[in-house]
Amino acid sequence: MRAVIDPRRPFVLIRHGQTDANRDGLIAGRIEAQLTEAGRAAARALAGRPWPAAIALFISPQARARETALLAFPGRMPVILGGLRERDWGQFEGRPIHEMPAREATPEGGEPWPAMLARVGGAIRAAQDRAGAALPVLVAHSGVIRAARQLTGGSAHGPSPANTTPHLFRPTAAGWCEEILTEKDRIWTA
Repeated sequence: MRAVIDPRRPFVLIRHGQTDANRDGLIAGRIEAQLTEAGRAAARALAGRPWPAAIALFISPQARARETALLAFPGRMPVILGGLRERDWGQFEGRPIHEMPAREATPEGGEPWPAMLARVGGAIRAAQDRAGAALPVLVAHSGVIRAARQLTGGSAHGPSPANTTPHLFRPTAAGWCEEILTEKDRIWTA
């Protein structure tokens, strides 16, 4: 799939902290999974990263993303974007992760992958537009990061994105580049 997000400015996507469902190997798209103590500690550690002064914080409406953002960016008011919520896995919600159907399949009672791509793409564009000169930082879910990868010309397949790990998506002359940012990275320019 060709990239469908305008290659005009970078953005950062962060998956929420570890939840009880992550820990227990369960599918939790729309289920309101709760952060574990390890998830909260990892979210707090994000606050010590070298973030630029000018960021615009956007979050999924789901509790695990909101709690992660508040711990990682204390004192900043996040903007809720409904398009950043996790995929609805329908009949597979709450079941073991090994039962998850193929990404392109539409689970009974769930959200089709093309619909998720459309809403995530709209949410990222909205964040880019609303951020002004600030770097858009979005706290969401693994499915949202997978969708962003596909929307920027990459693949939605492969291992699940790690919890509380910032992914910088930035435009290059050849399209988009995704970089996993470590605690020492200082490549925070908009």
